[in-house]
Amino acid sequence: MKIVFLPIDNRPVCYQLPKLIADIDDDLELILPDRNLLGGLKSESDVESLLQWLLDVKNADVYILSLDTLAYGGLIPSRRSKDGVEAIRKRLNVLKDFLKTKSAKVFAFSSVMRISNNNINEEEKAYWNLYGEKIFKYSYTLDKFGTAQTDIPAEILEDYLATRQRNFEINKLYIEWQKEGIFDTLIFSKDDCAEFGLNVKEARELERLGGYIKTGADEIPLTLLARAVNSNLSIHPVFLEEDFKNLISNYEDVSVEKSLLGQLELAKIRVSEEADVDLYVNNFRTHQGEIVMKRPTELFSANWHRPEKFYAIADVRNANGADNKFVGKMFEAGLGENFLGYSGWNTTANTVGTLVCTLKVLWGAKQRNTFNLAAFKKLQTVRFLDDWAYQANVRQKLTTPDNNRTKSLMKSFEQRLEAVLDVKIDGKYYFPWERLFEVEVELS
Repeated sequence: MKIVFLPIDNRPVCYQLPKLIADIDDDLELILPDRNLLGGLKSESDVESLLQWLLDVKNADVYILSLDTLAYGGLIPSRRSKDGVEAIRKRLNVLKDFLKTKSAKVFAFSSVMRISNNNINEEEKAYWNLYGEKIFKYSYTLDKFGTAQTDIPAEILEDYLATRQRNFEINKLYIEWQKEGIFDTLIFSKDDCAEFGLNVKEARELERLGGYIKTGADEIPLTLLARAVNSNLSIHPVFLEEDFKNLISNYEDVSVEKSLLGQLELAKIRVSEEADVDLYVNNFRTHQGEIVMKRPTELFSANWHRPEKFYAIADVRNANGADNKFVGKMFEAGLGENFLGYSGWNTTANTVGTLVCTLKVLWGAKQRNTFNLAAFKKLQTVRFLDDWAYQANVRQKLTTPDNNRTKSLMKSFEQRLEAVLDVKIDGKYYFPWERLFEVEVELS
């Protein structure tokens, strides 16, 4: 199967991770654009070149497309771009005319513009460092009560609301395309959302118009990749904190259980107690922890015995970073040949979407005898080095991105993982966005 995959941007989880997962199945050919064409933290994607790249690819079976990349130059530029609706519509019409000529399936996704609840403007417009928290409060109150008072300067609020309205109009345009049959699947993703807000209100309106809404963002293309592959897989979710599965994770507006079930539904994976794979969810009591923000939570304290049937682990006790106690017990018990994957990346939706994609691709490869064990071990090595070694441990010892110091600090974790996965690790570590939030793991 030949799949054309247009990421959100050039981050490792958006560009590197899909390829690592696809490599598990020797029958999958994932076609990605040149990474240099994709935007970063401070740059927009080269939309014209990316459109030409799409036109040049021959005989694809499936297209998985980030519409934000082609409309605005990426997910972050979608919050910053000054282009108006008509300029964006003109760009997108080139894409629409192209897709009309294709018999391939088209899976596409677009974001509902997020509203972060802090004054950090790293991924927002410049004024966010002064008014971010106030804009979040205004948005939350307006949606919850229908009215809101604020001391945000009028010109700032006007600009913010105009940007939101522009993106909302573009999302409504995609619904028109959906009705014309352009997309086989169209998803609107809710990124970093709370229970109330203008983004939640827009999502409700898009849903009323026929849109398909999912909490999350960066993992959505992976869940669409799972949807695209042929694999008759069933999963049985097992919550390690069964009594707390209805709690809501940080940065989300649905419970852990609903977040998981939504990802499985989108990936076309059956849920059954007599399933092929048990998916263990290391969920939280009372509240989700967040290591980098120094918000602790109660860690896993029960006994862990390696399961007898095929199993995988979604580690969501923390938002971004493994539960060290749980990983330690898992390593002590040994992973076993029936281990099919681990993920503990960022939000609950990010973690689950990554793992669901891995399982769907892996299971199909096993059914067709095209499973690549070396590629699977490489993927798991990267995930443990990122989610466990770096995010939950090494990151806390860094103050600025430092490739050499990171490599030195990661060495002990590499050695432990070598014994667990039976691999030899010589890792190199980079910070493509020149910040500590994401690390790129390169294995020789």
